[in-house]
Amino acid sequence: MHVIEAAGLTLEPQVAAHAREMFAVLSDPAIYEFENEPPPSIEWLRARFARLESRYSADAKEQWLNWVIRLPTSELVGYVQATVRPDARAAIAYALSGKYWGRGLARQAVQAMISELVENYHVRGLSAILKQENLRSRRLLERLGFSLASLQQHATSLVEPDEFLMFREVTVNWRQE
Repeated sequence: MHVIEAAGLTLEPQVAAHAREMFAVLSDPAIYEFENEPPPSIEWLRARFARLESRYSADAKEQWLNWVIRLPTSELVGYVQATVRPDARAAIAYALSGKYWGRGLARQAVQAMISELVENYHVRGLSAILKQENLRSRRLLERLGFSLASLQQHATSLVEPDEFLMFREVTVNWRQE
């Protein structure tokens, strides 16, 4: 993993040293309007980040890629992450502090991550799961080219009844030189 520069944002590979700054970001209650809960402590978050630094699942079949999002002011505002599977598909997720919503930052960060996944991890398909009530996230994913999964895809996946599964296939334009 490496640092990704994207239209004024910097995506830094997440490490345990980010825990203190990210604890403040992840303590924003707006993030948890639809699901999950904030980390219980900085120490807990530091330990979690340290475990994720391996960048692989326990069986080493999946790559776990996590980046924190940094503004030009050096402030951390959230994260983007991807689980890359051996079949060249990746499940993505993201979270930004509520005070940064509506500025296009999530779109920039997620698009930068997708470009990285396609170019350097050879990902050809993307998925995301979100709560059906989370219209903000659905609009973001639609702007990035994701579509709702079919009823068949929903039925065969681990999606809760109150969630949407969204997909995006990636097309690669090969240039001849």
